[in-house]
Amino acid sequence: MTQPEALRQLLEAIAQGQVSPKSAFEQLKYLEYEPVEDFAKVDHHRSLRTGFPEVIWGPGKTVEQIVSIMQAMRDRTPVVMATRIEPEVAQQIRAALPAAMYFDPARICALVPMNLRPQHAGLIGVLTAGTADLPVAEEAAVTAELSGFQVLRLWDVGVAGIHRLLRHRAVVDQADVLIVVAGMEGALPSVVAGFSDCPIVAVPTSIGYGASFGGVSALLTMLNSCATGIGVVNIDNGFGAAMLAGQILRTANRIQERSDRPQPL
Repeated sequence: MTQPEALRQLLEAIAQGQVSPKSAFEQLKYLEYEPVEDFAKVDHHRSLRTGFPEVIWGPGKTVEQIVSIMQAMRDRTPVVMATRIEPEVAQQIRAALPAAMYFDPARICALVPMNLRPQHAGLIGVLTAGTADLPVAEEAAVTAELSGFQVLRLWDVGVAGIHRLLRHRAVVDQADVLIVVAGMEGALPSVVAGFSDCPIVAVPTSIGYGASFGGVSALLTMLNSCATGIGVVNIDNGFGAAMLAGQILRTANRIQERSDRPQPL
């Protein structure tokens, strides 16, 4: 157990009646982390605070560091996920951790239980404007699935051929939250928001010609949308889009559960 002295003091305070169990639970949310050698501190209690466990950012870390962090996490959380893992790095990770799975083109390497199923109510729809947006969209879709959500995918329905999107209108209408991924001018989220009654998480991608400025053009289009109900994440941030969509659904479910409880007279 990490930070044993702090934990011992907290347990003694509970035993002496100085701290209530509810207050202790709130303190535990911010207590535990596990040092991994001299380069990381794994936040095991992040899921208690935020609803989702810590996720490993791959770039800038050595293969050995990623493997060590995944090993530290695998006995404490059902899914261990590392993002932005290139295929050659994933191959080395899997040599050290044969149970690890690699999701391409999402560039996610993960330790996943065999019986992983959706754990949360609600459906997240992920749309792309073009095929070139697939890596970012798959990052969002796989992240959402590994976080316990059901995902619906709809690729290559951008505004250059708007009839493709309209033909799948019934599919779009099934979603409770939509993640819309687009590069170039980034117009798709505005179009989708114009006929959808659910929250839209817009993701600009760095796909486009020179004047798209590596996704800045799409980002500004989405921020300046006249359609309502759109939240925008950073360029190529499929992971962040999935986390936001998941928090929206978790909040909705929590509100529903609260309203279903018997009210005191």
